[in-house]
Amino acid sequence: MAETLKEKTARGLLWGGLNSGLQQLLGLLFGIVLGRLLSPDDYGMIAMIAIFSLVANELQNSGFKVALANLREPRAEDYNSVFWTNIAIGAVLYVVLFAAAPLIAAYYHEPRLTPLARYAFLGFVFASFGTAQSAYLFKNLRAKQQAKAAMTATVLSSSVGVAMAALGYSYWSLATQTNLYILLCTLLYWHYSDWRPTLKIDFGPARRMFRFSCKLLASSIVTDVNNNILNILLGRFYTAHDAGNYNQAWQWNYKASYLVQGMMAQVAQPVLVDVQDERERQLRVLRKMMRFAAFVAFPLLFGFALVAQEFIVVAIGAKWLESARLLQVLCVGGAFAPLSVVLYNMLLSRRKSSTYMWANIALCVCQLVLMTLLRPYGIRVMVIAFTAVGVAWFFVWWACVRPLVGYRLSMLLADVLPFALAAGGVMLFTGWATASIPQLWLLLLVRVSLAAMLYIGIMWLARAQILKECLRFLNKKH
Repeated sequence: MAETLKEKTARGLLWGGLNSGLQQLLGLLFGIVLGRLLSPDDYGMIAMIAIFSLVANELQNSGFKVALANLREPRAEDYNSVFWTNIAIGAVLYVVLFAAAPLIAAYYHEPRLTPLARYAFLGFVFASFGTAQSAYLFKNLRAKQQAKAAMTATVLSSSVGVAMAALGYSYWSLATQTNLYILLCTLLYWHYSDWRPTLKIDFGPARRMFRFSCKLLASSIVTDVNNNILNILLGRFYTAHDAGNYNQAWQWNYKASYLVQGMMAQVAQPVLVDVQDERERQLRVLRKMMRFAAFVAFPLLFGFALVAQEFIVVAIGAKWLESARLLQVLCVGGAFAPLSVVLYNMLLSRRKSSTYMWANIALCVCQLVLMTLLRPYGIRVMVIAFTAVGVAWFFVWWACVRPLVGYRLSMLLADVLPFALAAGGVMLFTGWATASIPQLWLLLLVRVSLAAMLYIGIMWLARAQILKECLRFLNKKH
């Protein structure tokens, strides 16, 4: 049993890593092209309506994916109930938001948002047909199939987005890219999933699951609001140009952070659920996941902060320089996000959805109050505060998890701090050693190469166990 679980976890991490890595690599390439073709105002238009699509999508899936994953052995009837419930909710929500589009445009003082919103909101209707299929793949740790679906959808949708941008469709190209990605993912989930819905409609199982998932739904909504609080405020009180600059920085930070977040999210909850009845074993699994996340996240995000200005200017042009300065700050918080993912999945594996919900609500309230108070001091101050609260909340998640499995502060620091200090030290030294290089592209190349070699060298000299395990697993695959 232990061997099987270890192999399933390693395989899930491998495919989760490939999925996240290739998606973000493709996102990097297409993001560079779109960043050169489009303006901050175009990104700002999409940023202003993003929160409505996200909240509608959360209402549509209602936390059922996680609820199904938390069932030991979900029945076909459970998936079928979720399938039809999602479609019904999605249809109603689209009608409501279609009617509300003029009000959204009035809030931002931007009439062009009315038709754009009505078009962009089609995405969560497409998604409603794939939630049950996605949950089936997720529950059965079919990370390979999820990776194939996501990568195929990314290539095709991004190609269409770039073509439309080149033809002058501005922000419509971004909305089309997102809608097409969701539609293709849904179709491919159907292709890879063994389960099929039936016409026997029974909302009972979904209603019973909703008692658990309603708290996840509330948590997801406040998380979306929290993550997009600056998009909401900047679009209202500043200009579309300012909102676009921030949104560009946020997207690049998300791409880097999701390399690790996506990897951990693929396996964390299903694996932790499998060992939920063995407290000591669950603690060991949790700690290993935390060490792996820290081992990858800190050098990746701290490194991205180091080269943010060079990368942005070389990749998408000097018009995005202000975005690069915001990106440097966001990357600090982005390094802690994958670790928080592991911790709150630990809560969900123990069915502590109430704790998860209230922690998210408290975070949202703190961010909302702080951002509102700091609005007169400018965007950079707001971004610094946003990042600081996000880092602090990592320890709130730990405090919620600690009594469940005895995860003491000394254990947390032993699992995380060595990687954070090593990565931080490497980036500081690399920045100092390369400061005199004048050419931006050469500076970017040297900083990335030097930082990577130094970090791996330090891990090797320190005989980091997680590095040895990664190398052993990769060698085994060959």
